[in-house]
Amino acid sequence: MTKSARHLLAILALLCIVGEFLSLPDGALCESPDPYAATRQRMVLHQLRARDITDPKVLKVMGTVKRHLFVSPSRASQAYADHPLPIGEGQTISQPYIVALMTQILDVKPGEKVLEIGTGSGYQAAVLSHFTDHVWSIEIRKGLAENASKRLKALSYDKIRVKHGDGYYGWLEYAPFDTIMVTAAANHVSPSLLDQLKMGGRLLIPLGSTTYYQTLTKITKTPKGNEVEHLLGVVFVPMVGKILEE
Repeated sequence: MTKSARHLLAILALLCIVGEFLSLPDGALCESPDPYAATRQRMVLHQLRARDITDPKVLKVMGTVKRHLFVSPSRASQAYADHPLPIGEGQTISQPYIVALMTQILDVKPGEKVLEIGTGSGYQAAVLSHFTDHVWSIEIRKGLAENASKRLKALSYDKIRVKHGDGYYGWLEYAPFDTIMVTAAANHVSPSLLDQLKMGGRLLIPLGSTTYYQTLTKITKTPKGNEVEHLLGVVFVPMVGKILEE
């Protein structure tokens, strides 16, 4: 090793010590450069800000969460493209715009309890966890649930709780929830999810034909009944499980 190389390593080591002393996030000064940092910022600029994503916090979080770590290594170079990607078992990770849009619509506040139906790779849950420490997520496919749980823990998203189960039934143990996000297409809303929604809470779901397309629908629970807003056309993979029997 040359003298200049040893000098550089010494400087990096010193920076790591300084980072620890200043209580910066783990690895903030020591981690290897993010090869997709610039690509992620272009995604925020051209796919989100250029459309109708205006919430500064949503834009910041979308520019922070490393989406390429939530897809297979062979698809990492496509992670920030403007389309969904397969994640195995016939499922997909939604395009960045849809993730940002659904997050912006729900407008999650610090301290609110969020239930996600359809964990997938864990990306949407990771995004939501930047808004509140209380995120629960259910995935009906055991393999995806286990992989998402391991991935989230490895990436230090320790406060996200992932469960293998049928999201149609919700997660009664932790109800009621301030917000519920369904990330799979359904032809109706589960009564259990509505029951587990707090008064004044918001539920967001792709509602309609599970074969062709759906309407992203926001439901707000009020003392006078549920207020329904039909927002825009979307295409999601279908929700499975108990919902197919109804």
